[in-house]
Amino acid sequence: MKASRLPRRAGVGFKPEHFAKIDARPQPLGFFEVHAENYMGAGGPPHARLARLREDYALSIHGVGLSIGAMQPLDGEHLTRLKTLCDRYEPESFSEHLAWSSHGEVFLNDLLPLPYTETTLARVAEHIDQVQETLKRQMLLENPATYLLFDESTIEETAFLAEVSRRTGCGLLLDVNNVFVAATNHRLDPAAYIDRFPLDRVRELHLGGHCDTVDDAGFPLLIDSHDTPVTDPVWALYETVLARTGPVATLVEWDNDIPAWPVLRAEAGAAQTLLDAALARRAA
Repeated sequence: MKASRLPRRAGVGFKPEHFAKIDARPQPLGFFEVHAENYMGAGGPPHARLARLREDYALSIHGVGLSIGAMQPLDGEHLTRLKTLCDRYEPESFSEHLAWSSHGEVFLNDLLPLPYTETTLARVAEHIDQVQETLKRQMLLENPATYLLFDESTIEETAFLAEVSRRTGCGLLLDVNNVFVAATNHRLDPAAYIDRFPLDRVRELHLGGHCDTVDDAGFPLLIDSHDTPVTDPVWALYETVLARTGPVATLVEWDNDIPAWPVLRAEAGAAQTLLDAALARRAA
């Protein structure tokens, strides 16, 4: 099983509207990420651009449609298309979400939460085993941004992720923005969540922007929108993580209201500055 091996640098999600700028000159980035489902066709301009990008940069493929947390079996045809994509581009990393997104033959086009129970744990581990056996590579599992909690949950989220990783050998993708969003929504301490997270299993970090609103009762409600710069509290939490882990491959996500290329590159540059500081501390 091929282990995740992204460089411990900052990267960004690849957007086609940025391709001309990226291709014009070398970019000071460690890697690019693409969503798997955008490249499951046989060819055309998307693959032409991705093949050109792959010549010069490390690649992370991030899935959004496997429905790892669903109680039903995985979609075999989707998994086959995913294997074809990974075999074609040999990415340094493949990751998916701790969520479900399908029911029967209906795809819900969202990353939905799941209760943390022994039954769910067994099913998620079974699905990850199937994915890793099919792809012949380690999968990274991402912690979710959540907006509700289940009364039936009997396992804390951090313990759930730790046990999934222990059973399957998968790595973990720690989304720092998701931690801040979920902790704020549930009126919990994000730093305490990080304290309990199995950081030794983390192979990649995510940063992103969120929308700040309030719920019907007037309490803060954050939406993981990926359409704004990273906020100061999330940068601070990211520094807390790096102090514990040292430098880890870090992606800046910006999937909606896509900014001009210099804006996105500057966000990655800010992450790289903190990664360089973490590397210097570790060396000292």
